[in-house]
This record gives sequence, structure tokens and C-alpha cells, in this order.
Amino acid sequence: MRYLPKSDAERRAMLDAIGAKGVEDLFRSIPEGFRLQAPLRVPGPLAEAEIIDYFRQRASENSIGYASFLGAGVYRHWRSVVADSLLQRGEFLTAYTPYQAEISQGTLQWIFEFQTMACQLTGQEVANASMYDGSTALAEAALMAERITGRHRLVAARSLHPEYRQVLETYAQHAGLAIETCPYAASGRVNADALRAAVDHRTAAVVLQSPNFFGAIEQIPAAAEIAHAAGALLIVAVAEAASLGLLRPPAEADIVAMEGQSYGLPPSYGGPFVGVLATRQKFVRQMPGRLAGQTTDAAGRRGFCLTLATREQHIRREKATSNICTNQALCALAMTMHLTLLGRQGVRELAEQNLAKARYARLQLEKIPGVEPVFSAPTFNEFAIRLPRSVRMVNRDLLADKIVGPLPLGRFYPELTKCGLVCVTELTAREEIDRLAAALARILAIAGNGEPAAAARGATAREG
Repeated sequence: MRYLPKSDAERRAMLDAIGAKGVEDLFRSIPEGFRLQAPLRVPGPLAEAEIIDYFRQRASENSIGYASFLGAGVYRHWRSVVADSLLQRGEFLTAYTPYQAEISQGTLQWIFEFQTMACQLTGQEVANASMYDGSTALAEAALMAERITGRHRLVAARSLHPEYRQVLETYAQHAGLAIETCPYAASGRVNADALRAAVDHRTAAVVLQSPNFFGAIEQIPAAAEIAHAAGALLIVAVAEAASLGLLRPPAEADIVAMEGQSYGLPPSYGGPFVGVLATRQKFVRQMPGRLAGQTTDAAGRRGFCLTLATREQHIRREKATSNICTNQALCALAMTMHLTLLGRQGVRELAEQNLAKARYARLQLEKIPGVEPVFSAPTFNEFAIRLPRSVRMVNRDLLADKIVGPLPLGRFYPELTKCGLVCVTELTAREEIDRLAAALARILAIAGNGEPAAAARGATAREG
């Protein structure tokens, strides 16, 4: 009976025990206008065979053959079938949290290797065993900076991923942290003069992203100099980890918060992903999560153990550095396997393919009349373009050609209403880029003549 719904008598007994007249009493804190008043419109009850058939039918509705140019924090990269196969081994799927080192050497070893790779990618001295995702890693980095400096103010670049900013603001409002937003310049990078004016003796940290939300590569050393001159820390967020295969690691940063999804994890409708938090050795005791270390046993053999674990169950609650109690173990293992399979040369080659294809796409798109670049800073695999008409309308027409177009930036930046963010990865074929350029040129030409693209396409089909 443990997996079956409760009976009416059992529900009544539970309600009586807490002094509630009905289930509705449990939802009084939710305004009535936001409550679901009708039953969910779901089919059923269905037999097992019917359920399987139902999902097969839904799966057959999935669209195939679409070219996608979406990025903005979630990226479509190559993943090895070897890693997928290894991840499904029982010892990985059922592994328990490695408190008991004597029975957890395998898990502790790959966590140690994950941390090592994270340090190599970010240029930092120590990394933890992973976080939930890049956005929560960034928020935890901000809380770290507050503890380290004793200050309660952040200066965050407006070019930081808008959803990362939202998570940061949620953490900040309940932690007593004030956030000041620093504007971006015409280059797409953070405005250096505005940043210098915003940072003062009250600032705990400067928060940048590189490549930032517009795809622009920030000048990390210059930002670090501004932050450190005021006694503040520099936090660098990395949403596209693949960029570190080519770009210089943000070694000048004091804390790096990275999303590792690009290495071995599929987009998966937005998760689960894996966050990376790396920092300087001197800040290690303010780092949340857990950390695996290397040691030797009584016989002098190499071994691994949990060196730091800031869980409330290990130490006094008031001494805990975070409410982050665990890590994304299986996702972190996928990233570790993927990086191991790629190797140093493979990581670089993957990044080079991203850069080369993005450059080709940019050149092809900017040849189209009416399409122009928005920013001038160097980019990696994403770049912003300005169109002569609404990006949403253009995307609607592109869908008819089986193309998922650029992300409309106006959703987050009202001043960029007719601008879109284009992403190209190593999985984007040259033919797909050419198809996007041809379709966009036709759509804009038709729109310039005052004729809706969809109507013109229908007329062409009828003539054919």
C-alpha cells in the first residue's frame, strides 16, 4: 500500500490530527484567484499497455529535422555514447554519498578528478564537488564574497545572464545583500567607466560573465584591477564552459561560478545541469558544498576522503556556509567522463570548431541587407544581430522553414527589441547556416515589399 494513494478514511484521519476541516484549509495562504478550481484535464485511468501507447504517440509528434540557433546558457554540444553507457552502470547510479571513505574510493576519486579538471579550466586553485547549476553557483559565490569581505553590496554587470541575475536577486533579498547593476558599453562589454564609479569601499564583489549574455568576451584583468583597488572580490560567471577550450582562464578572478552543461550533458528541457564553483586556496573554508581530497592510508597507499563538507549535519548549523547540502554527482561524473574522453587537445578542437562556425555564420548573416551587428567586442560562439523588423515575427516565419531562430533580446532588454542572439556550435552544419542565411534574406526581402512572408510562401507554393 505504500505506493498507492491514501483512502478517504486515511485522509480524514490526517486532517483531524492537524485540526483541518478539509484539504482546502491547507491552501488558505494561496490567494483564491491562483488556486486550481477544477480537476486536471488528464486522460485515464489507463492500463499499462494504453499508457505505453499514449507516450509512443506523443513521441511521434516530436519535430525532427530542425536547425537550431538558440543558446543563451543552454548549449547543444557533442556527447560521447561511451560516457552515456558508463553512466548507466549500477555502481554509479546507486552510489551513496561518500561519507565512509573505506567503501567509497571510486566515487571519491572521480570527484577529486572533477575538481582537478574544474581548476584547470578556470585557472583557480581549488574547486568543490559541484553545485546544482551555474546560476546557484553564482549566488553562492556572492554569499562567499559577503562572508570573506564583511561587506554587503554587489556590483553586477547588466550583461550578466538575466536569469542568473534573477537567481542572484532572490538570494540577495533574503541575505541582506544590495545589488547595483552596471550598464554595458557599445562594445557589448561592461562599461569600464561606470564600473569604476560604482565600486567603492562598500562593495563585496564585482560580478561579470564572460563570454557574457551578448556573447562578448569581457576584459577580466581590467575588471579585477578595478575590484581589487577597492578591496572587493571579482566573481566571474561562465555560462558556456566550452569557451574555456580557447579563451584564457579567468585566473584573475577570486571566485569562478561555471555551468558545466556543455561538457557531456544534453539540454534536457533545461536540466538537470551541473554547477562548478572554484576559488583561491585562501578562501576554501568559505566555500559551500563538499570537497574531496587526496591522502595516504596507514600503508602509504594513495587514497581519497572528504576533506571539507560544510553540511549542517556535520557541524553546528550557525557555522554552516550554505544550505547547499549535496552536489550534482551523476551530472558531475558525466562532465568528468566527457572531459577525460576529449582530453586537452579535444577540448581545444571543440572550442575551435565553435569559433570557426560562429564566425562563418556571422559573415553570412551580416551580408544580408538590413542585418547588422549590435556590438563590436570579440565573441566565441554567440553574437547579437539587429534586424529591420521584430525578431519574434522573423522567428515565426523561420519555423515554417524548420529553423529555430535567434533568441529575441527584447524579452530581457527593451532597448534591444529588434535584436536577436544567434548561437552556433560544432553540431551546427554549414548547410544549416547557409539555410538560415537564405531563409532570413528571403523573409526580410518579402517584408520589405510589404507582403507577409507566410502569405508569399503560400502563393509561391500554389504557383509551383
